[in-house]
Amino acid sequence: MSHDDFAAEPIPGLPERLPADEYIIWQGSPDHKALAREALSLRWVAGYFALLTVWRIGASSADYPMDVSVMHGVPFVVAGLVACGLLYLVAYVQARATIYTLTNKRVAMRIGAALTMTLNLPYTWIGTAKLDLRSKGTGTLAFELIGDSRVSYLMTWPHIRPWYMTRTQPALRCIPDAENVARLFAEAAETRISAPKVTRVAPETGASAVAAE
Repeated sequence: MSHDDFAAEPIPGLPERLPADEYIIWQGSPDHKALAREALSLRWVAGYFALLTVWRIGASSADYPMDVSVMHGVPFVVAGLVACGLLYLVAYVQARATIYTLTNKRVAMRIGAALTMTLNLPYTWIGTAKLDLRSKGTGTLAFELIGDSRVSYLMTWPHIRPWYMTRTQPALRCIPDAENVARLFAEAAETRISAPKVTRVAPETGASAVAAE
């Protein structure tokens, strides 16, 4: 029997229904191949095991025939394939478990394969956003939070900007069509932040009044 771990979500990627004045602009997930390369360093790991294999064959060739030396390198090839396979699997599972959402008011990130959590980042929490555009249109859109807003580096990895640990920057990692997503974010954030805020002020004549900031 199939089981949907996220069946309780009223809207995929969101823990609850949106208010009447909020709507979804875009939803998407990481590209698992790009996530394996960029977040999990798949190419570096593959290169490391390739160097180990070459070194082992070269070292053995000083004492053994080449065919025997090549066999000495096989365990390193197998270990490299297993390591790369595990990294690829982790990236695939992470990508399938992740849904990024842009609404007209916030960025929502449903992340985590084993321990699922949802980050809600109102546009008013975001000071700047940086786009790291890669080949084939994938890219990472990272958000620099302002004020006292904080997120945990360990809890949100790999959905963060790498190496920014003191001021963690949550990010939409390895998303397809990243340039277009960045444009949608910029337009929505600018509209939201520039919208007038209405606050209640003390009435002078006994009647209730409001003022727009």
